[in-house]
Amino acid sequence: MQELINRLVAEGLTEQQALKAIEIVKDFAKEKFPLFAGAINKVFDKYAPKDDDDFMH
Repeated sequence: MQELINRLVAEGLTEQQALKAIEIVKDFAKEKFPLFAGAINKVFDKYAPKDDDDFMH
């Protein structure tokens, strides 16, 4: 997921905007392919940043 975030940031988005864009894409995919919603969640959850990955928390 960090690789995707980095690409979006390199294209001019802030990290917060990149995270929001990813969330929008995830929700869109679940709406368009409801049979795959569980799999989509698993993929995005697997690669999402974890709270313990952030040393500031």
